[in-house]
Amino acid sequence: MIEVTDFRNGMSLLTGAVNVITTAGMSGRYGFTASSVCSVTDTPPTLLVCMNRASSSHAHFIENKVLTVNVLGAQHQHISQAFSSKMTAEERFENGTWTELATGAPVLEDSLVSFDCQIEQIQEVGTHAIFICRIVDIQQNQHEQGLVYFNRAYHPVGQVKIA
Repeated sequence: MIEVTDFRNGMSLLTGAVNVITTAGMSGRYGFTASSVCSVTDTPPTLLVCMNRASSSHAHFIENKVLTVNVLGAQHQHISQAFSSKMTAEERFENGTWTELATGAPVLEDSLVSFDCQIEQIQEVGTHAIFICRIVDIQQNQHEQGLVYFNRAYHPVGQVKIA
């Protein structure tokens, strides 16, 4: 049997893009930091997002049925930290400038890319829920560097242009 600590230590070496996942609707505006996001298919454009079911905002994502995956740039480490902290939902959104696209879920104005989605399916596996999300709108921005999480630390990734 695999020990939980061995699994977590191994997973810490799997580099992942840093994302802030947001929702808004009748249940309110909420968000969390996640690296468990990946594409499923491009026809129709679909992503999956994993969320811990013990999260205080889990029920709100279920009720709102929409989310936006905001892919963070290197300059957004403070936003990632806010959305993974014990701050209230309102305090988290004081970090960054937020707008919205088709679903009304919060979109970080200067994210690398934001995928605005409707949650189409939910699968529960162990401690987590897997949201299968159909993308209904996309906003892209030009940035030099992305933000990744590796070995329990943030790192910039990408080219820096030298003038």
